[in-house]
Amino acid sequence: MRIRKRAWARPELENCNFYIDHPEENKGKWSECFKKQQPMHMELGCGKGAFISQLALQNPNINYIAVDLIDAMLGLAKRNIEEKYKEANREIDNVLLARCDIERILLMMDEVDQIDRIYINFCNPWPRGKHQKRRLTHTRQLEKYKVFLKDNGEIYFKTDDDGLFLASLKYFEEAGYQVVWKTYDLHSENILDNIETEHEKMFSQEGIKIKALKAILHK
Repeated sequence: MRIRKRAWARPELENCNFYIDHPEENKGKWSECFKKQQPMHMELGCGKGAFISQLALQNPNINYIAVDLIDAMLGLAKRNIEEKYKEANREIDNVLLARCDIERILLMMDEVDQIDRIYINFCNPWPRGKHQKRRLTHTRQLEKYKVFLKDNGEIYFKTDDDGLFLASLKYFEEAGYQVVWKTYDLHSENILDNIETEHEKMFSQEGIKIKALKAILHK
């Protein structure tokens, strides 16, 4: 997704106490970065933060790491999180924003950083063959997540793209994950705890069905 630059994003992020600009410095000690010791979940490609701001607020008993690479996106995510927590009169104590190229996620995570759940929402489908290894659900990436995803850890994946979804089902199988649930029309399932992302709302309004799955890693 292309997004115009926000001149204010970098200065605001640099002064944000829940933003991590050099996440590699926390490799092996992410649990120590939170005020409370509790399960950790991660969103890969948090975008503007509409999803993570609601999810983290609804689940104070879980710590969240939201990862993206673009300053403008992270800046908007910061503002979204601040707004949601302010409305709820809550301290921002269970969510961190981290700037990282997800293809190089192992620069910031290792086997000590045990993550219970990963969310991947509407990632770039990279439809051209030579680019498909850059997909966040590609077998190559799924192997990397196995380093820090717990035994019986989960990956939740949503997309509007049919080709990406079908390929991802194969990728999860190749990487040794078990797909325990899938749907080709998420909104027909009436799942009460589904948090819609901005992309999800947009695609749904256009009549595009949302595909989703849940996969579990058995080590």
